[in-house]
Amino acid sequence: MSKTARLVLKADREKPALRRHPWIFSGAVLRMEGSPDPGATVEITNNKGKFVAWGAFSPSSQIRARIWSWDPDQRIDYEFIHNRLKRSIAYRDLIRYGYRMRRLVHAESDGLPGLVVDQYGDYLAVQFLSAGTEAWREEIINALMDLTAAAGIYERSDVEVRVLEGLEKRTGLLSGSIPEGLLKITDREVDYWVDIREGHKTGTYLDQRLNRELIGRECAGLSILDCFCYSGGFTLQALKAGAISATLLDNSEAALALAKKQLEANSLDQGQVEYQQGDVFERLRKFRDRDMRFDVVILDPPKFAPTASHAQRAARGYKDINLLAMKLLKPGGLLATFSCSGGISRDFFLRILSGAALDAGVNARIQTHMGQSADHSVNLSFPEGTYLKGFAIRVDKEEV
Repeated sequence: MSKTARLVLKADREKPALRRHPWIFSGAVLRMEGSPDPGATVEITNNKGKFVAWGAFSPSSQIRARIWSWDPDQRIDYEFIHNRLKRSIAYRDLIRYGYRMRRLVHAESDGLPGLVVDQYGDYLAVQFLSAGTEAWREEIINALMDLTAAAGIYERSDVEVRVLEGLEKRTGLLSGSIPEGLLKITDREVDYWVDIREGHKTGTYLDQRLNRELIGRECAGLSILDCFCYSGGFTLQALKAGAISATLLDNSEAALALAKKQLEANSLDQGQVEYQQGDVFERLRKFRDRDMRFDVVILDPPKFAPTASHAQRAARGYKDINLLAMKLLKPGGLLATFSCSGGISRDFFLRILSGAALDAGVNARIQTHMGQSADHSVNLSFPEGTYLKGFAIRVDKEEV
């Protein structure tokens, strides 16, 4: 790849990059010297021609370049890709995140902008989310095979962000082989069924792993309501910890079938479990109207606000669903509530929850702050990598 093309920044617009933020937005660009292909490595300079960084060019995206390196002597080549992947994988071992299902590469936070790699036992699921990673896809695949000896690598680049990069959505086998159907992965004495080809995200929600274990430990002897349950990860941990009953809600029949299969694989008592398919908002209103109560309510909804421009509209949905959940809790009950929306900050989410508690007429106290699992690393220079916000909230009657 050529490094001759040069992306010149407007006056004083290099400051975020010099603070190691990896994105160059189109509004910061003064001009492009040369005609680089999408994904090509370009030299990024300030308006006086001083070197800032090497980046991957993306002509279709508002993020016009994603930075690979701030070292003027660095060559962006196979060796660079291999070393970054090696470092990223080693980090998971360094923090002793010893699960067989884990995130190996978390994009910008691991110095590989637009690349996500998840491990499911002997198999890898990969997402190429930027023009830069798309340009280096073969080198990335080869390096992953060398570093992990994976039995198979499957591509799950079937997300909307690729459209913003001017790329088509893609899925398919990249290397080796992967058994047909669901993968059964045994990890720390728990059996998981993973749909690596068509499941949510790259197969399941690895980012909630530690939160599921944490909340599960709170559920011994209690009744739980698991909303947007998908494959039943929260319920699985709750029942293993001794929950006496669980109601699972999801609008997807396939998700509920997967949850049932997963609970059966772990020999959990199906007599304790009720599965309900339908719109979660509507179901919660019906539960409220029937004066139903639970000891623990879990809210893990899909992304309501992918960007900040959607935040105000999404806030209404977050408030409604949390208000309903608070009304369904028994006195002293526990609400585990999450937002994975990048457009909703932690502070904004807290303000939404405060409003919900006020309208529900309850006294609510934060018991635990939660976020994404440790394998979803966040670089301090890239706070956008922190997307999952969660709180365990103890709810009681409002004090008068």
